[in-house]
Amino acid sequence: MSKIILTGDRPTGKLHLGHYVGSLKRRVELQNSGEFDKIFIMIADAQALTDNFDNPDKIRDNIIEVALDYLSVGLDPAKANIFIQSAVTELTELTFYYANLVTVSRLERNPTVKAEIQMRNFETSIPVGFFTYPISQASDITAFKATTVPVGEDQLPMIEQTREIVRKFNGTYNADVLVEPEALIPQNSVCCRLPGTDGKAKMSKSLGNCIYLSDPADVVKQKVMSMFTDPDHIQISDPGKIEGNAVFTYLDAFATDEDFAEFLPEYKNLDEMKEHYQKGGLGDVKCKKLLLNVINKELEPVRARRAQFEKDIPAVYDILRKGTEVAQAEAAKTLAEVKNAMRINYFDDAALIQGQQDKYNK
Repeated sequence: MSKIILTGDRPTGKLHLGHYVGSLKRRVELQNSGEFDKIFIMIADAQALTDNFDNPDKIRDNIIEVALDYLSVGLDPAKANIFIQSAVTELTELTFYYANLVTVSRLERNPTVKAEIQMRNFETSIPVGFFTYPISQASDITAFKATTVPVGEDQLPMIEQTREIVRKFNGTYNADVLVEPEALIPQNSVCCRLPGTDGKAKMSKSLGNCIYLSDPADVVKQKVMSMFTDPDHIQISDPGKIEGNAVFTYLDAFATDEDFAEFLPEYKNLDEMKEHYQKGGLGDVKCKKLLLNVINKELEPVRARRAQFEKDIPAVYDILRKGTEVAQAEAAKTLAEVKNAMRINYFDDAALIQGQQDKYNK
């Protein structure tokens, strides 16, 4: 069986460091590993419209931002098909057929859906499109027969629901058409969810606590130097806490021993620095300056690649168009198999047509 990846993001804004450590950096590694036969990376505009239906321009304008972020981190159109979800209409048709295989009560039990509904205050007026987006995700995954779906732990219930739909479809129609995917979660627990610069549990565009991949160095400096640390660490001599301290969480995600050798050689590694901070005698400013150097070192090649792609936006749209054409052709094959299994391939079934003719010739 071919090894196939399907992953993607909602185009509701520019991508940030949370996306980078949580998924983007890993995608580039997987892309370059040579382990996968096909890689599909979806800009999930249709899914984003489920809770932004009244502001389509927000989605439209951010398609190019997400595409530029993808290309700037090193995703290669020669190795990965980057496509726009809404342009692959087969996904919508698959969603419609799968909806018959899932009950309302099952959707209501999905922990990810429950959490998202609460976060968006949809409890009293849930849009149907938003409520059923686990079915849409199953369509996205199965259309490309993805065997691997890189996700955070909070998305595991979505993958399990897809697996249920696959089993229900194959069992109902006595067919071996759809493939059960496996989730691939980040190996580094820090990368599962990078906190916001304000110390909030999640980096979020709406909270304004993000460092974006496209932020210039001076903007990154302003954000890093104002980051949340330990509120009780008032004097440099005070013992400091690293738990819940955003600066150290970011250092956990980004800093290497080589970074210490380059930027702060008085420490061999992050463990030594943490120990000093906890004992007292290490100021927050010094920690932030190290983090600033580390982040800017990571982002410099990203900024450089983005600057090159920004010079030819029509070429970026051409990359999206070509990737979408490949994705549509792949999804069309799966849809044809699905319709054949469901026996609704009326015009392609010569035996059906001839059988009906024979019936009326009697």
